[in-house]
Amino acid sequence: QVQLVESGGGLVQPGGSLRLSCAASGSISRINAMGWYRQAPGKQRELVATITSGGRTNYVDSVKGRFTISRDNAKNTVSLQMSSLRAEDTAVYYCNANVVVKTIFEYIYWGQGTQVTVSS
Repeated sequence: QVQLVESGGGLVQPGGSLRLSCAASGSISRINAMGWYRQAPGKQRELVATITSGGRTNYVDSVKGRFTISRDNAKNTVSLQMSSLRAEDTAVYYCNANVVVKTIFEYIYWGQGTQVTVSS
């Protein structure tokens, strides 16, 4: 079994910064791509950023230049450094990982989510 646990969410003022972290644990052989998604009330879940095992990154246009995704393969963690936060960034942020278990089976896992609220 594999679990992903997010941390770092909270309340921040517009223009502020926040760092989200996600730790994967369990029967992990290898983690391929990892990413962060978010969902605001009344909105569909959207992909925010992804990072491959080799470190290649992609960002949704609305966060490009403000957010930075990174990972530590030795610790099975992925982080999202968020800067210049806007009210529109308010959402529940979910960690996602493509995990290989038992060396051959790949599954998509999701964390429970962490609330990020940007408000003055």
